[in-house]
Amino acid sequence: MIDKQRILLIDNEEGLCRMMEQVLLDSGYLVRTYTSPIKAMEEFAPGGWDLVITDIKMPGMTGLEVLQLVKEQRRDLPVIIITAYATVEMSIQALRRGAYDMLTKPFEPEELVYRVKNAIQQVQLTEENQGLRRELEEKLHFENIIGSSGALRNVLDKVSKVATRDTSILITGESGTGKELIAQAVHRNSDRKDRKFVAINCGGLPESILESELFGYKKGAFTGAAENRQGLLEAANGGTLFLDEVGNLPMNVQKTMLRFLQEKEFRRVGDTVSTTVDVRIISATNADLKEGVKSGLFREDLYYRLNVVNLHLPPLRDRIDDIPLLAAHFIHLQNKKFGTAIKGFEKDAMQILCTFEWPGNIRQLRNVIEACMAMEGSEYITLDTLGQVIDLPEGRVAPSTVQAGPVLSDDLPFTEALERFERDLIRDLLRKHGGAVDISAKEAGMNVATLYRKIKKYGLRKEEYSELQ
Repeated sequence: MIDKQRILLIDNEEGLCRMMEQVLLDSGYLVRTYTSPIKAMEEFAPGGWDLVITDIKMPGMTGLEVLQLVKEQRRDLPVIIITAYATVEMSIQALRRGAYDMLTKPFEPEELVYRVKNAIQQVQLTEENQGLRRELEEKLHFENIIGSSGALRNVLDKVSKVATRDTSILITGESGTGKELIAQAVHRNSDRKDRKFVAINCGGLPESILESELFGYKKGAFTGAAENRQGLLEAANGGTLFLDEVGNLPMNVQKTMLRFLQEKEFRRVGDTVSTTVDVRIISATNADLKEGVKSGLFREDLYYRLNVVNLHLPPLRDRIDDIPLLAAHFIHLQNKKFGTAIKGFEKDAMQILCTFEWPGNIRQLRNVIEACMAMEGSEYITLDTLGQVIDLPEGRVAPSTVQAGPVLSDDLPFTEALERFERDLIRDLLRKHGGAVDISAKEAGMNVATLYRKIKKYGLRKEEYSELQ
């Protein structure tokens, strides 16, 4: 049985409080209501709630004071603030103090349920991600590997079994599935974890350079070889060497690598004396090495030496359950890096993420999220923004948030023109409605919290439109 989410609801208007309580109860939540914020905070138990909803203007204690007391006791608990008197200063202050969202009266029951669902869902994703990480790290170190799907768990279970066996491993899977992360996980959970993990992309270097990079060279071996130089095999001595795109190894390099795997020794380029090292080889490929063997491009004996254990990574389209977790992880990283506060994807945009084919897999998902966050001006990434980055399925045309307004200038870069259009539109709406933020937000197709952020972003001063209030 799935536990119901628990909501603490505080509003001194008893009728509204009962209405919201019934709406949330009908939506499957457990709700406890208070008309006295002081009593609510006296009885507040930090671990007893999944969400707090509070009115902002109440006798005895304001919603901002409630927010502060909640955050002092449990920083990660989301708080939604309800207000009938939205002002720029109030909203900015609430968001700075850690409010998750703001909801302006009057509002439809569907809007309340939508905001509540988003708040709880984002917290659940974060907790699930952290819980999975704690569960895995009790046994193994799987840093930066995000997901809880059965397909991923099967791979990690294999990693836990083979990490300490010191055999050669071949990791297969499409480009962008995270093969190097798995190789690093094997290394970190092996007896070699305190020694070096060295990686090389076998497809990124010319044949002559690749050979000397791997095995090193002796002084005078070729023009420019002015001194002896060790290769990556020697640099990784005692640790792990990761050969990415191993299918691109030239034949002469394949021969030397085979000798090393058999004898644990090799010769530097131009040397007559063998060098012995203790290195574990983990390789990866997105190509079919069996076909390479059949066509004569890859040595069969080397293939079997490398492929003692095979770890196959599933494509992202077979890990649909992991997409919301990965998206939340990448959004968190970008928020931390750029100081932004994007909370996630709107429902229809997330549906597209979970049904998209993702030919570039996790790498493509990360790039798409970074691009969306660079363009998104609201707190949730919309279908409109997502549609500017990927091709939406037929029939899923991104909606326009504004039906009319100034035309974008062809003489400006797109981003600058879009910002100028948005700034002018917001200023015109505020003037039109005498500074009424809630009405302006409704006409613009934004929620109030988003409009406040944009007012701040574009430096619109209150005195520009307060005289019309």
